[in-house]
Amino acid sequence: MQVAQSFSGRKWNLVTCDEEAARALAREHEISAVLARLLMARGVTNEAAASYLNPVLKKLLPEPLTLKDMDKAVARVVAALANGEHIAVFGDYDVDGSCSAALLHGFLSALGAPPRLYTPDRMTEGYGPNVAALLKLKEEGASLVITVDCGAGASLALEAAHAAGLDVVVLDHHAKEHALPVVAQVNPNAAGDASGLSHVCAAGIVFLFLVALNRALREAGRFAGGAEPDLMQAIDLVGLATVCDVVPLTGVNRAFVRGGLAKLSKLERPGLAALARVAGVTPPFTPYHLGFVFGPRINAGGRVGRCGLGVDLLTATDAATAEEFALALDLHNRERQAIEKLILDEATALAEQQDNAPFLFVAGEGWHPGVVGIVAGRLKDRFNKPAFVAGFEGGLGRGSARSVPGADIGSMVRAAREAGVVESGGGHAMAAGFTLRPDQTEPFRRFLAEAFAAGTGVSEEAAALQVEAMIAPSGATTSLVRDIARAGPFGAGNPEPILAVPDAKVAFADLVGQGHVRMRLIGGDGARLDAIAFRVADTALGRSLLGARGQRIHAAGRLRADAWNGNERVQLHLEDAAPGSA
Repeated sequence: MQVAQSFSGRKWNLVTCDEEAARALAREHEISAVLARLLMARGVTNEAAASYLNPVLKKLLPEPLTLKDMDKAVARVVAALANGEHIAVFGDYDVDGSCSAALLHGFLSALGAPPRLYTPDRMTEGYGPNVAALLKLKEEGASLVITVDCGAGASLALEAAHAAGLDVVVLDHHAKEHALPVVAQVNPNAAGDASGLSHVCAAGIVFLFLVALNRALREAGRFAGGAEPDLMQAIDLVGLATVCDVVPLTGVNRAFVRGGLAKLSKLERPGLAALARVAGVTPPFTPYHLGFVFGPRINAGGRVGRCGLGVDLLTATDAATAEEFALALDLHNRERQAIEKLILDEATALAEQQDNAPFLFVAGEGWHPGVVGIVAGRLKDRFNKPAFVAGFEGGLGRGSARSVPGADIGSMVRAAREAGVVESGGGHAMAAGFTLRPDQTEPFRRFLAEAFAAGTGVSEEAAALQVEAMIAPSGATTSLVRDIARAGPFGAGNPEPILAVPDAKVAFADLVGQGHVRMRLIGGDGARLDAIAFRVADTALGRSLLGARGQRIHAAGRLRADAWNGNERVQLHLEDAAPGSA
């Protein structure tokens, strides 16, 4: 099956692999031919398959001291605990920052030294440490501040803290090229770090720090006659942050998420149990629940409410308090959704005028900075190209960008910052943030256009849909769905596999919900497979699907199983489609 141009204008590539080796892998490990092909296509050898299918932290956890400055960070905190110093934790307001702060709070509280938690206000303080906040913490009596999921880009604030005699340890993962005036910067993306852990989120770095700290305290005799804190009790926070921060689910990250899902499904943490009740979800949980149920609600406080609500929820110790925080976050999430819809409609109209550009750049006055990242993600998904979205208020624009495979927007934004085209900015290959003045809007747009024109942008091959296996409707079974799930957890860096259903007849196609297209596909043997394409009604793909009734198409998407009226059914969540054979 070859698709040069789909209904949405994309090329499809069928990922190649050694088919004979895949069959041998299936026999050796007693797995389906589809799963064996997926593993081979992703470079998993016969020898590595067993451990890949069962990622456990005990085997995959790296040595924490391979991280630059880890020994210095541990030594400073050990000294602070020994001397009874007051420690403050300065965290970001997103899920990764909230989970990171909650990890430190839980561990230090178990030692009888609960830290002061500080989360900056997004609207009045912006992102990361600021001079006023750090000096305030010193005035309150803190002699050591640990920044989590932030700090790498706060040179001015950290210089002020250093001048005031306040020690700072930075635990971050955002790219930083310059040294900081701090006791230690533990950051796999900082200059000079050779740990190879650049794919680990901040909560993962904090977890590794706690492993090293726990070991140092044990060696110092801190736990003589008493129990050590059980770090595995906090693995739910690491798994949650790993999914929500969209870092690659490879290596130790797969173990973080597998372990985190198992722990979270027990609902032992009051805050997450309350959030599950409010959201109406029950275990067992999947990465979908982390990324689209728990994550948005925890983020909602930082987007449109009180920025510290997320960490308050995660550190709550009783059900009543947790319920109060969960209800507040759920309310803020609904507010966020309403704001997002209004801005998304405006942004989409502007984006539709940029059809010929290799990227999207839209901006608006009064667009809430708490939702521009979500809007950027929506535009990226709809138009299948990198999207940059900025909201202006008070003479300053705060923006977010989301990318597609093949375009490193993080490096583009950092280059723009270094060139003085934007006020500030940074991020990863797939997600970035920036601030700019109104007069910098057009220069930034031109800077991006030049970067894409120079070949930094997306190639046709990188933008192509990668199909990893083909199935017939009769082969779309619940057992196949469960088998494929063994290659998970799926997310960034380990995407949920795209399966193609070639030459299926469209029995019917109609609109449902908020712009979704529902279909039924029929194979050559008469077997049926239900399919749905989300939010495509007013796109070329959606119009083509609605016009394909009675015709044959090639369909590609992710196979999912769910319960309906007490019965389990399989459905194809359609990503793309193309004309079938005549």
